[in-house]
Amino acid sequence: MVKLRLKRCGRKQCATYRIVAIDVRSRREGRDLRKVGFYDPIKKQTYLNVPAILYFLERGAQPTETVRDILKKSEVFAELCPNQIKFH
Repeated sequence: MVKLRLKRCGRKQCATYRIVAIDVRSRREGRDLRKVGFYDPIKKQTYLNVPAILYFLERGAQPTETVRDILKKSEVFAELCPNQIKFH
């Protein structure tokens, strides 16, 4: 199963995160399938590769709670039909 989750990068006390598609069994810093976005909580910046995110969501990838909140704020779910995806 594939999840969309955050992968930590950056310096100590100055964390930034990549949003990646990654296998569930991989650790947080493990090898990702694809980088699909970037999130900086300090500067409140977000970059999303929307076509890549939609590709993984349509194929059953489940976002984590934090990634789901980021995607809701950027209105990515508005581009999907609500009947297509079910989140647990």
